[in-house]
Formats: sequence, C-alpha cells, structure tokens
Amino acid sequence: MEHINTVKAAVASALAVLTALWGWFGWLVVLFVCCMAADYLTGSAAAIRRGEWSSQVARDGIWHKTGSILVVLVAGAADLLIGTILDHLPGIALPFQYSVLICPIVVIWYVLTELGSILENAVALGAPAPAWLAKILAMTKDAVDKAGGDETNENH
Repeated sequence: MEHINTVKAAVASALAVLTALWGWFGWLVVLFVCCMAADYLTGSAAAIRRGEWSSQVARDGIWHKTGSILVVLVAGAADLLIGTILDHLPGIALPFQYSVLICPIVVIWYVLTELGSILENAVALGAPAPAWLAKILAMTKDAVDKAGGDETNENH
C-alpha cells in the first residue's frame, strides 16, 4: 500500500506518453477495440443465458467485427490519400483545413453502434437500463451519420 502513489504516477506517466504518441484519435481507436471486445463477450454471454449460443453465430460475429475493422482501415487510407493529394498536388484544394475527417467519423459511428449493442446485451442479461440511454445513443449515432452525409452534401 505504501507504493500506491508510485503506481499512480507510473500509470499517469504511461497514459501521458501514449496520449502524446497517439493523440485523441488513438484513444478513440482503443475505445473502438474495447467496445468490439465487450460487445462480443456480452453478446456471447446473453446467448448462453438464453441457451442459444452457437459457434457458427459466434464465428459470424467475429467476421462482422473483422469487416468493421476493414471499413475503418479503408476510411483511414482515404484520409491518408486525401491528405497526401492536398499536400502534394498543386491546384487541388478544399474549402476547409484538412488533416483527418473520414476515419474519426467512421470510428465514432462504430463506437456508438457497439455501445448500443452492448446496452442491448446488458438488458438481455437482466440488467435494468433507462430507455432514454438507448435513445441518446441512437440520436447521437444519427447525428454522426448526418454529419458525415453533410460533408458529402448527401441527404438521408
């Protein structure tokens, strides 16, 4: 117990180093990965509780998560490509400053999707949850979806 302050300082230092290396977007990706894992685990637990667990369904869930990761990688590659084009090809410009745009929006959209699914799994496991929480997650996901659509002048 006498070394608790040393442990706290070490954890805080490690998190500060990671934040300096990753920035806010890196932590967003960490949240995405943690939410995917929590969704898979809570979904499996809910299926076991209902007596409906299936290795095929579990594998399908892993394939689904793999597809989500691929979509995030495509969004990251698109951000990288757009940034490179803007930095190196003269005459091509956007009406706003661009560093990254697509990938953070996609990751946030997926995190909100995962949080909604985790909430559904928690309720299936018997946890009470306020109805407004699911509504807030859905509204926020819709707002993020709209923001991405607004950037492309898309109307949903």
